[in-house]
Amino acid sequence: MAETQKEILVRYLQSAREALLWKLDGLGEYDVRRPITPTGTNLLGLVKHVASVELGYFVSCFGRELPVPLPWLEDDAEINADMWATPDESREDIVGLYHLSWEASGRTFDELELESEGEVPWWRPGQRTVTLQQLLVHMIAETNRHAGHADIVRETIDGAAGLRAGVSNLPDEGFDWPSYVDRVESAARTFRASDG
Repeated sequence: MAETQKEILVRYLQSAREALLWKLDGLGEYDVRRPITPTGTNLLGLVKHVASVELGYFVSCFGRELPVPLPWLEDDAEINADMWATPDESREDIVGLYHLSWEASGRTFDELELESEGEVPWWRPGQRTVTLQQLLVHMIAETNRHAGHADIVRETIDGAAGLRAGVSNLPDEGFDWPSYVDRVESAARTFRASDG
């Protein structure tokens, strides 16, 4: 039996979720928390953010009650409080929140049709009324965007790269990465004078 459109969308979302979460595997507490970019991007913060956003889109926007409070999303919360884990928030807390968001979202997916309407109050007027299908597509894009951030953060931390466990999506072992990077740099350098 062929998959329904909803099943396809949920499958793509789940694949992105798992790719994001996999980037935490094998790292210590410091490495999953430490800021890697000038804007503080860190692995555990990405998971916390995506879990929170998913609960907003698939639970709150359809008039359902959140399974847990999300104080970092309140109007009086510190800016970017959803993008990092405090010392009081364990990895298990954040990963547990993400799994909880999957369960709560799954209930919405099971109970509503793709055409079911919700409202995103933080979007611009005139664009706030959306369907479950629109939010599934939006959340697939959002999760993959942050999984891409996690790819780069993880590679920066310890060199680990790839799509998911058992599927690297990279050239086979033995590929000469230093030579490849040198070729890319050499090609880029030909434009250095023009940027002057």
